[in-house]
Amino acid sequence: MPLVGHYVSLSKQESIESFLETMNSSPLIRNFPLAVLQLRQLFGSAVPAFPPKFYLAMTKSMADERRSQLEQYLQNVTLDSNITHSDVFIGFFRKLQQDTFKIQTQRAFLDVYLADGSNIRLDIQTSDTAERILEVTLYRMGLSRELIKYFSLFFFQDHDDGALSVVKKVAEFELPYVSLQSMKELCCKLGIRKWYMDPSLDTLLMDCRASLNLLYMQAIQEVKRNWLKPTERQMQELEFLQKNANKAKFLELIREMQFYGYVRLDPCICDYPEEGCSADIYVGNNEINCCIKLPTNQIKEVSFKINRLRSWQVAFLGATKDGGDDTLELRFEYNDSGTWQWIVLYTKQAFLLSSCLKKMISEQMMKAAKEGQEMEIKMPESMKNSKKSSIQQEQVLHSGFMSRKRFLVRPNEDDCVFDKIREEDL
Repeated sequence: MPLVGHYVSLSKQESIESFLETMNSSPLIRNFPLAVLQLRQLFGSAVPAFPPKFYLAMTKSMADERRSQLEQYLQNVTLDSNITHSDVFIGFFRKLQQDTFKIQTQRAFLDVYLADGSNIRLDIQTSDTAERILEVTLYRMGLSRELIKYFSLFFFQDHDDGALSVVKKVAEFELPYVSLQSMKELCCKLGIRKWYMDPSLDTLLMDCRASLNLLYMQAIQEVKRNWLKPTERQMQELEFLQKNANKAKFLELIREMQFYGYVRLDPCICDYPEEGCSADIYVGNNEINCCIKLPTNQIKEVSFKINRLRSWQVAFLGATKDGGDDTLELRFEYNDSGTWQWIVLYTKQAFLLSSCLKKMISEQMMKAAKEGQEMEIKMPESMKNSKKSSIQQEQVLHSGFMSRKRFLVRPNEDDCVFDKIREEDL
């Protein structure tokens, strides 16, 4: 069953189920329609009307439709950053997260890790949001306030074999302390990473010492963890620049290397070009790059360009038959040689991949809008309306999440978190 993936720690499916089960059975969820009304008073039609409930006894198909409407509603609401930054929204979900994991507001210490392995210890309240924690951390590092938007908090894992896994981006209204308590078994850490997919944006951060240091530490980390693919000569040049602490030149050189600025996902399974293929995935610079191992053991590298992607969905498939880890999938609709087809990636980092896709599309739209403004100065008045129309059409094409389809794989009945929703709570 597709799940909303914006406000809950997603590295452990038991945590998802616990969160949603509490959300659906908690007295707080009864107040959600009231919170929606308050949001509509603030934002008007930007907040969709709360899905109407059935007052007669529901059949199984009606209950499935109701659950689908609710999860789609929550996804639509959380796509608008103006809404998720509002006091009404933050206050409601703060209580919901604390109620889920039974953590009261109190003083605590929280470690925020940098890419070089060092950490900054903060004296916080357990109810502090990720947005607040990020601002305090970067302020202590001396980062200019206008540059905060280029960074974000992430949950990550350091593996014994030296591999680095970025579990997920932390939503701005998420409570990092609460999420970490729910992920203790996974030994996750909270860290700061840059948050943009266009490597050329590095140039906007080079004049600030703090942002330069953050970029430099992350670049070194990604070289050590084999996220990049420098040539032997490039590697020698990087080592020379690092030895001489020439950070600006180091970053200038590394931007030329394959996969710099990309997010690397853990190895996963995909259904392209055929079922059961394993893949190493890099996402960034307006593409999903897949290095696919075919059943014949041949390696095929495929680049899925973001401007040929129409929509995508994230779904929770439940536990595997052998009792292994729970499974997430991300499927995207792609134009391959003039034909639209669905391509499926089975990865526990599906929500991280979704966040990266949204980020790339938003950067494309901002770039198109900026170019449109520059062209308006030079264009005849008669051409301006047609230019605006083409930009609007491009924005409609990249719609992000789409309505849930019935072809999505369904988990077993025991895995359906929403089965425990009571009608009077909705």
